[in-house]
Amino acid sequence: MSTCRFCRAELKHTFIDLGMTPVSNAFIEPEQLNAMERFYPLHAYVCDRCFLVQLEEFESPQQIFGDEYLYLSSYSESWLRHASQYAQQMTERFGFDFRSQIIEIASNDGYLLQYFKQKGIPVLGIEPAKNVAEIANGKGIQTLAKFFGVATATELAAQGMRADLLLGNNVLAHVPDLTDFMTGLNIALKPDGVLTMEFPHLQRLIEKTQFDTIYHEHFSYFSFLTVQRIFAQFGLQLFDVEELPTHGGSLRIYGCHAEKAIQPDSRVANLAERERRLGFERLETYRAFEQRVKETKWRLLEFMIGARRAGKKVAGYGAPAKASTLLNYCGIRGDLLDFTVDRNPHKQNRFLPGTHIPIYSPARIDEVKPDYVVILPWNIKDEIMKQMAHIRSWGGQFVIPVPDVTVQ
Repeated sequence: MSTCRFCRAELKHTFIDLGMTPVSNAFIEPEQLNAMERFYPLHAYVCDRCFLVQLEEFESPQQIFGDEYLYLSSYSESWLRHASQYAQQMTERFGFDFRSQIIEIASNDGYLLQYFKQKGIPVLGIEPAKNVAEIANGKGIQTLAKFFGVATATELAAQGMRADLLLGNNVLAHVPDLTDFMTGLNIALKPDGVLTMEFPHLQRLIEKTQFDTIYHEHFSYFSFLTVQRIFAQFGLQLFDVEELPTHGGSLRIYGCHAEKAIQPDSRVANLAERERRLGFERLETYRAFEQRVKETKWRLLEFMIGARRAGKKVAGYGAPAKASTLLNYCGIRGDLLDFTVDRNPHKQNRFLPGTHIPIYSPARIDEVKPDYVVILPWNIKDEIMKQMAHIRSWGGQFVIPVPDVTVQ
């Protein structure tokens, strides 16, 4: 029996069991198609003491985010707009300037730090994937190819490098060792510094049946109540929170050293109270999720099988991590989905893990003219439908698979 990665209680309660799946970004090269693939249990538990929803660790972050990680943030225009707006908002709110130091954890290809650099504010990225860090450095965004934790934070602090703004977007879920990471935050943040973290909100995951956002790279899934408890344990106070539409519904939390004692915004108490009212400190709230996921799977399969029986051509758009969970859990392979496309050239001419569905460039859509295009990164569906609006010229329609199959 495994234990909670935060409070060390025994994990006895299932949140959702999605069966056996490969690591979601383990794309397959053509010459690997007949080779053995590793599948691991995708079984999320909820802790009955601190209510952290979590997976066991099967693949280490070093394996997942190694020398060739294929997710690059700069290929999403809506995500770049989000990053630009964030840089503007933080600069206006906290008055950062050329004397400040911005440090981003899991900074990817420099997609966000570039906007602070344009304002003349010193930046440093910390990115574990070496190939991605090289891309950022090539753009002139100083980036260290390291994992963040106590060792990296201590090393930077010894060089006099601590953050006025310490940020991490969609990194908290990727951390298997919360103690090391949280202690590192404490070390890396200046005494008067501010930190922000963005992560998918567990409330939205449950409400919208977003089961495909569960995959092996995401070790933990956070409610506000749980994340508040974790930060407090490590001497960090949350003084504000924003609810964002990104990734199907995210939180942006604002923190500082507890001794700084900033008066919390009313949004902190309001969100905590709402989650208590919705039952996020009761196991029953979590137990109802699995049946709703099964219903979503069945509805999607009914649609896909019906489309195929009617002789329709069905393609996908995107090769995000969530596609691996969705397609493997639902048993959707080449008999139901001909192929998918992605703007990221590093993913093209490879195959999705487990299902072996081929990934092409978006030009393939124009060649084949499918009747349906299933949007796999549904969190940016508006951006994709705008880019691909021309499929309507041959009668093509978009399919949003989660939480309900909708055809548009």
